[in-house]
Amino acid sequence: MPGPFQLPALPWDESALAPTISSKTLSLHYGKHHLAYVNKLNELVAGTPYADQSLEQIIAATKGKADARKIYNNAGQTWNHNFYWNCLSPHGGGDPKGGIGKQLEPFGGYEGFCKQFAQAAVDQFGSGWAWLVSRDGKLEILTTSNADNPLTMGATPLLTIDVWEHAYYVDYENRRPDHVKAVIEKLLNWKWAEECLAKGGSQRKAA
Repeated sequence: MPGPFQLPALPWDESALAPTISSKTLSLHYGKHHLAYVNKLNELVAGTPYADQSLEQIIAATKGKADARKIYNNAGQTWNHNFYWNCLSPHGGGDPKGGIGKQLEPFGGYEGFCKQFAQAAVDQFGSGWAWLVSRDGKLEILTTSNADNPLTMGATPLLTIDVWEHAYYVDYENRRPDHVKAVIEKLLNWKWAEECLAKGGSQRKAA
């Protein structure tokens, strides 16, 4: 569907994350679910001032507004998925080195972070997301429901795990903990997190 928003290309081939995330899951998740959010958002913003705004601007402008709930939901889910694909890498996982690795020390280091991040993702009731964010100069783990994200919470997203059932059910059925554990250990893109952390710090300094 033509419109201001497009489905971005994946940063890797659809089979690149197998067996942790299969190409079948990615075909459905990216090619069906993500695309549906983009198409619906284009439909909803057509002929409105939102058509000239960025996703971030739309999310901020529609948060908490009952009459714009559909726009908020589809803008949020479009943004979340755009971000999510970059959080995964076939060369990901493992103990991050450098600055972000040192900032995991308050969690109990890398192993403590993995346990807490996994627990947050597993405990998120229903559909939603688990996030590693930077806020007020330190790292935090947050969860959000449905289409919500940390942009409206004064936080800079660094990594996320999608725990909507469509993200894992084909491969793991109802075993969300197994999916979360595998993604954290094998796919988390720490290079992306470092880039987001550096970019967020630059934005704070410039503000």
